[in-house]
Amino acid sequence: MNVLHQPGIGADRRAAGALAVLRLVHEQPGISRAQVAELLGLSSSSTTEITARLRARSLVTEHAPVQLGRRGRPSGLLLPHPQGPVVLAAEIAHPGWRVAAVELGGRIVESAGGRRARMPRVALADVRGALTALHRVFGDRVTAIGVSVTGTVSGTTLVQAATFRWGEVDLRPLVPRALRGIPLAAGNDATLAGLAEARRGAATGVGIVLYLAVEVGIGGVLVVDGRPLTGSRGEGGEFGHMPFGDPEIRCPCGATGCWDLEVDGRALARLLGRRTPADPRGFAGRVLAAARAGSGPEAGAVRAAATALGRGTGALVNALDPELVVYGGLAPELHRTARPQLDTAFRDALMEHRRRQPPPLADTALGEDAALLGAAEQAFDLVLAPGLVARN
Repeated sequence: MNVLHQPGIGADRRAAGALAVLRLVHEQPGISRAQVAELLGLSSSSTTEITARLRARSLVTEHAPVQLGRRGRPSGLLLPHPQGPVVLAAEIAHPGWRVAAVELGGRIVESAGGRRARMPRVALADVRGALTALHRVFGDRVTAIGVSVTGTVSGTTLVQAATFRWGEVDLRPLVPRALRGIPLAAGNDATLAGLAEARRGAATGVGIVLYLAVEVGIGGVLVVDGRPLTGSRGEGGEFGHMPFGDPEIRCPCGATGCWDLEVDGRALARLLGRRTPADPRGFAGRVLAAARAGSGPEAGAVRAAATALGRGTGALVNALDPELVVYGGLAPELHRTARPQLDTAFRDALMEHRRRQPPPLADTALGEDAALLGAAEQAFDLVLAPGLVARN
């Protein structure tokens, strides 16, 4: 039986309080009972009663209390229960795929990965097999599945993955047969990475965040108060397909002049007079390493790509007005390797009044795990939802 939806947590006032406490433990593992009571406006006795019920259902555990400098008994620290709920997260990216079991609180407890097959049917079967193996380990603790894909996603459909040369793909077949019926959420990899950075990474506590990641192309999202803005069909954030590039170059997406083709490994290859690499991300990593080692041609190519990244970032800041910009993927390396060129292009692209106090450019705090953790966050959003609890 699903541990989050056992009889006893019903659609009543107590259930709403329990759900609110559980969300706080998920968002802030180690939060004290006193802080929970203050944030939710609960009495001490109500908070104690709710946390006791959550402990009894193996949803949270309480660690040794801490003294907060106030009179009375010190307050215990609430953490996810070690046998509590988990979600399964999957990431399908350009070179490969990963799967993970993620516990309440956002910690990856087990993971696996492999190379991505070229054909969608085979790739989904590989991921399904790995998710099945994780389900054997965690059993009824699995409450939902989240999927991150490099491409445009609407609902549970991959609408287009230009860098994979995939068209429309239904993602539901990657769900193991034994788990069909549990909630499934899917999203673009950069969107989900931005979600994770806003909730658990470099932008924690920031109200309006622009996340940009260079992988094969560039993607991103605007996150407002911990929620990604993805448009009417969930397909927003395709910043890499804005016409910030050469209008004479056609992108695999079908448009011309895409920013994608100015900042990634394909751009670096073109600038160096090389053929388009089979692995643009790996190629970009090698060019960046050569540039840092002092190679002239590679350094020049990196400066050009960094300039394109800075200019486009400035344009998006003008349009979206974020408090903070977070770079992920290869973008931090581009910034570190060609900081003067990127910073200058960024400032030159800003409207004059913005240059006095531009938003900071920060690097990812979650690194390669960002998209996978974002997929898990999206899955937990489905689980920790009042409507879902009420229906169970």
